[in-house]
Amino acid sequence: MNDEERRVAAAALLAAEDDRSPIEPMSTTYPDADVDDAYRVSMLVTAAKVARGQVVKGQKIGLTSKAMQQLVGSTEPDFGTLFADWFVDEGATVARADFNRPLVEVELAFIMGQRLAGPAVVASDVIRATDFVVPSIEIVDTRYAGRGRHLLVDSISDAASCGRVILGACPKRLTDIDVRAVGAALLKNGYVEESGVASAVMGSPVNAVAWLANKLGEFGVALEPGDVVLSGSFVKAIPFAAGDTITASFAGFGDVTFHAS
Repeated sequence: MNDEERRVAAAALLAAEDDRSPIEPMSTTYPDADVDDAYRVSMLVTAAKVARGQVVKGQKIGLTSKAMQQLVGSTEPDFGTLFADWFVDEGATVARADFNRPLVEVELAFIMGQRLAGPAVVASDVIRATDFVVPSIEIVDTRYAGRGRHLLVDSISDAASCGRVILGACPKRLTDIDVRAVGAALLKNGYVEESGVASAVMGSPVNAVAWLANKLGEFGVALEPGDVVLSGSFVKAIPFAAGDTITASFAGFGDVTFHAS
């Protein structure tokens, strides 16, 4: 893709989000687009949002499991930028009509206490830089209609397919828990749909955050104090419909819930 094509693709994604009108996947419109193009388009979208006053609140990590990486043809995770207006209060009601093809995931959110910049970030750096972790629900969604030619390109360009974030209110220090052993169940209307353990995220969510810091460093971006980092889901994503109540029940952290109207 040339610079003009990237600008057009970014503008189309921004309009799709604003108008809640899904567009053709980038990999369909631009069949030769690669991972570098996708990240550059995503960053153009971020820059446009910041220019009009939206506030960056952190980053999300996607594709942290080998199964998902194999599905999209990747050998590593991906990431997307989170904005303040994507965060929903715990226990709030969200409108299903606000989304395209939403799914729900559970993960641990790292709240940064210190600046963390790659390259050469390792797990101990993440532990030192993290203020605390909280349980969270991510509503995964896409601004794209249908399936494109290259799922990885489409995921990256579209903020790693993030829709909304619900943070729980029970913080824990990494030094007080074994973050790898944190388990969670995902319930819909009171029934367990999926369950898992945080070690499914690259052996430890700490490793995922280290990967993110190093990857961001390739683009001259760092994790800043106060940033929220969604470290990757450790359960299979599930759909929801209007009228559903979704609960993520975390061992040692309690529940995080939202309702869909």
